[in-house]
Parts: sequence; structure tokens; C-alpha cells
Amino acid sequence: MALINMHEISKQYEAQKILCNVDFHLENSERVAIVGQNGSGKSTLLKLIDETIEPDDGEIIRQNGIKIKRLKQMPVFEKDMSVKEAIENELTEFREAHKEYDRLIKQLENDFENKTLQEELHKITTFLDLHNAWNLDDRIERIMQEFDLKKYENRDVNFLSGGEQRRVALASLLLQKPDVLLLDEPTNHLDVYMVEFLEEILLKEKYTFVVISHDRYFIDRLATRVVEIEQCKLRSFNGGYESYLEQKQQMLYNMQKEHEHLIKLLKKEEEWLRQGVKARLKRNEGRKARVLQMREQAKKNPSIIRKMSLELQREMMKAENQKINKQKLLFELENVSKTLGNKVLIKNFSTRILQKDKIAIVGKNGAGKSTLLKIMIGEMDIDAGKIKKGDIKIGYFDQNRKMLDDDKNLIETFCPMGGDRIEVRGRNMHVYGYLKQFLFPKEFLDKKIGILSGGEKSRVALALMFTKDYDVMILDEPTNDLDIPTINILEEYLMDFKGAVIFVSHDRYFVDKLAQKLFIFKGNGVIEESYMQYSEYLEIEKTIKEIQDFEKEVEVKKDEPKKEKKQTKLSYKEKREYETLPDEIDKLEVKISELNECLANPECYEEKGIVKTSEELEKVKNLLEEKIERYLELEEKVENFDK
Repeated sequence: MALINMHEISKQYEAQKILCNVDFHLENSERVAIVGQNGSGKSTLLKLIDETIEPDDGEIIRQNGIKIKRLKQMPVFEKDMSVKEAIENELTEFREAHKEYDRLIKQLENDFENKTLQEELHKITTFLDLHNAWNLDDRIERIMQEFDLKKYENRDVNFLSGGEQRRVALASLLLQKPDVLLLDEPTNHLDVYMVEFLEEILLKEKYTFVVISHDRYFIDRLATRVVEIEQCKLRSFNGGYESYLEQKQQMLYNMQKEHEHLIKLLKKEEEWLRQGVKARLKRNEGRKARVLQMREQAKKNPSIIRKMSLELQREMMKAENQKINKQKLLFELENVSKTLGNKVLIKNFSTRILQKDKIAIVGKNGAGKSTLLKIMIGEMDIDAGKIKKGDIKIGYFDQNRKMLDDDKNLIETFCPMGGDRIEVRGRNMHVYGYLKQFLFPKEFLDKKIGILSGGEKSRVALALMFTKDYDVMILDEPTNDLDIPTINILEEYLMDFKGAVIFVSHDRYFVDKLAQKLFIFKGNGVIEESYMQYSEYLEIEKTIKEIQDFEKEVEVKKDEPKKEKKQTKLSYKEKREYETLPDEIDKLEVKISELNECLANPECYEEKGIVKTSEELEKVKNLLEEKIERYLELEEKVENFDK
């Protein structure tokens, strides 16, 4: 039986229909991503699942006793409660279960054949296993470290910023591990390292969840199913984001010609994703093989560890030859430094920014990325160094959307001198024809900016920027509050823009697709430059950390006096498994390659069916992941026994 069954559900607000006779189900261990335009009903669906609101029509059946918890956009905490107390406050059920477990163990010591006590102990053990609630204190510490909350643990949670409060709420929900977790834009206000930790914990601990997200890599890595809300209806697509793109294209091919432009967009997006991810996976596989080889060789020659680490660091910083002839110089920074309070944000940073540069500024939260943008637009002074700025026009998009006036409507915003026509890229257009490209219906034209949602205001601000004549566009977190269809439109405009684009973003997909160069804030004022794709840079950074951790282990073992180790020998069954797994892994990799080739060939996927082929690919990928994980577990046992 499904955990949740929704049958013929309808919901509307005043005259606006949101959901019309829709069905939705959620099985145990499913990871469902909800996509669709802002205002299409994504948050409404989550609120219906957790009974925050009731449907107008239809039936919702929830499995008896299941716990459903939702990450809210604006979490509420009790008064006078510290960050750590706010997290602990949600875990009292587990603390009580620990006490009950200890009580039952003591009783069974004196009455070990008591069946009632054994059954009670089994229930408590199963409960703690299910919620991964054994080492609670360790888990609380780890999650606070990973979400950068440790420094606030004794601070009043109600005095934190909105983004910090959401991180506290997310940490608490992950520790509770409910039967169904509902996540509304969980990656907002997280840097890439926090997002990576979130992905790992959701996969490793096998959460069942429904997520609303515009983070396409997050969806592609995690989702077992994508559900799209469009025009009051739900459509379900098996697999992650890439599978969704393929299946949506196939669905539109079978419909009318009016979808030609959308099919072209989806095809472009799907090709970019498949080629980029495939190439990166191939390089990562080669890198992993080199690291495994290094681990073997390091037993005889430890100096090889340092050599490998240096090789990877050089790879991260690889440069490309830029054609700088006849390109206008926009900015030149020479030994620029900036400190705020006691924190060094930028130290002796030098760079040149040219007319056609597309630069992403990336790194951890609070590292100084937005500060660099403010320095470039002249909002903030530097402490030392020089900045030369050409005679240029700068368009600036900030997270507070200061360029908008809440008292004006859309027509007044785009046509301040009257009329209803605007110039965009040399074309004279009706303002509605232009705003339609940014997914605004006609009835929005006379709406005041002040009554629009955060996502709608962002769309207006970005659309307004593209009506101006700028040499450089500087954008601070432009994809926050946007849905995926709007981000696709933004990417198209920015890729076609003839000037420079400099932007801060934690959206790895957006950065990979747009940036030709990275400014990476490493902390303590250090900024590195790289021409690598950001997701690949992060993979190498992770590999370097693993190598450095391995190097520390080798050093510790070298200095430790030899002592007897507890040996764990493989059982007969495990030995057979260990011997056969490499061959199984090879066969699965060949199968994945064949399925990928089929999906790239219209003749093949039309014959087999694109949906069926995509589903098969997803299953084989998941199976491969399980086999590799099992092989590494057994290999670790073998290594420990050999030592």
C-alpha cells in the first residue's frame, strides 16, 4: 500500500483553479521532485499532503500512523530558545526511546526469556534503526557543522536571519527522519558544500521525500520520479531531470506544432546536460581509477600521495588561452584587499575582466562574494590596491531588487514615458509580447509591483535589465526564487548577451552552463581563478581532500607502535560475492553505455520507446551504484584482514 494516495483532488483560490481532479501517490523510498512555474500549485500540493489545507474535492488516504513533516519557507520557533535547544526540542521522542531501551536491557538481564520484554525491545530497536537515531549527539554535532550552525548554537534562534533559521529547521527535520519528508526549495540559502552534504544524507539514509526545487543537478541526482504541475494537471515522469527532459520532448512531439519552440528548448537543454555530465563522469572515472592505483602504490612509496595531490591541484587551476585581441577592457583589479570587521574577505586579488567574459563568483556562504560585486559597482570602497574601470554602463541585479518601485505597475515600470512599446535588442515590441517571454499573463500588466511574489519580482527585474543597453551585467544570486522555466529563459538571454556577465551563484547547473571562468573564494581572502566547469572543480576538490585524509592516516599508522588488530575474515558467501562483483560491475557499465547510445539515436529509442529506455537506464544506474558500494565495503574488510 502507498504511503499517500490522492484521488481526484481539486483546489482553487477564489476564481483561480490550482489543481483539477488530479491523482498523486507516494510509495515508500520514493524521491519525488515537483516542477512547474511559480504559482502553478507546487506548494499547494505539499500543504495538501501534510493536511495544512484541505482539498475542495477528492480524497486523500494516508497510511495509518505515518509521520509527515514539511520544511516551511518561514519556520516558527519558540521564544527564548537557542539554536541547539531548537534542534534538541524536536528530538524528545528519540531521547525517551533511548531511556526505554536502557530500561528494557536491564530488565532482560534478570529475565532474559521474557517474551513480552523481548517484543518491546524489538519494537524500540526497530524504531531507532528506522530513524537512524542511535548516535544522536554525534549526528547533531555533524549536521550543525555541515550547515555552518555550530557558531550559532547558543544564540537565540529567533535572532538569526531567515536563511539561517531555514537551515536550523532543515537540520531538525533531517535528524527526525519522518516517514515522509516534504521539502520546499531546501537548497535556497545553502552553499554548494551544504547542498552536497544534503544530497549525501538523503541518499545514504534512504529518506522518502517530495521536494520542490529549481536545482537541476539536485533533481537529476536524487529524484526517482519528476512530477510536473502544468495548467491545473499533474504529469509524472520516471527518473531524474535528464529523463524528464527526454520524456517531455517525446510527449510534445506527439502533440501540436505550437510546441515546436518548447521542444527546441528542451532538446538543447537535454543535449547540454547529457554531453556535459557524460564527459565529466568519464573524467571522474579515470580520476577515481588513478586514486585507487595510488592507494595501492602508497603502501610501498608514501611520497606518491603528495605527487597525486599536487597533480590534481594543477588540474584545477588549468588555464585556457583567451583571445583578448580587440576586446574592450572593462575592469582591472590590482592587489585589491578588503576586510570587514575582523574578517579578511579579499587579499591581494588581481584580475582583468574583458568585454565578452562570463564569470561566476563561487564559494562558501559569507566568504565575501557579494562584497566583490559591490566593490565593482562602486557601492563599497577597497582597503588597499587599485581598480581601473572603463567607460562602461553596468546593469546590477541584487537580491533585494532595489531597481523596482513597489508603487508602479508593470506598464509604468517598462514604459515610464508612456505608451506600451519597448526596444529589446534592436527590436520594437509590445510590452505584453515581451513579458510573455518571461511567463507573465496579460492580466499582470496593470498589477502593482508591491503585490507580486518574490519570484515574480525577480522575473520583472531580470526582464527590465534586458531592455537596457549595458556593457556588463552584474548579478547577485539571480536564480533564487525562480522556477526552472524562468531560469531556462534567463540562461538563453545571458548566453546571447554581447557584453560581459559577472554573477554570484550557488546553482552548480547554472554556473556550469553559463560560466567560462570561475573566481573561487577559498576563505581568508584567497581567490583562485579557474577555467574548469564548477561541478568538476568540486569533484577534484573532494578527491584532493580524500587524498589528504588518506595521507594523514598513512602518517598516523607509520608512527603508531604495531599492535594486534581485530581481524574480520570474509564468509564463504561474501568471498564469492567479492569475486563475482567486478564482472557484474563491468557488465552494468556496458549496459549503461548501450542505453545512453540508444537514447542518442532516434531510430533506437523510437523502436524501444523513450520512456521505457529511460526507466531501464535509471534502474541499471541505481543497481550499479549499489554493486560498487557493496564491492567497496567488502574490499575494506579484505584490506583490514590483510593488514
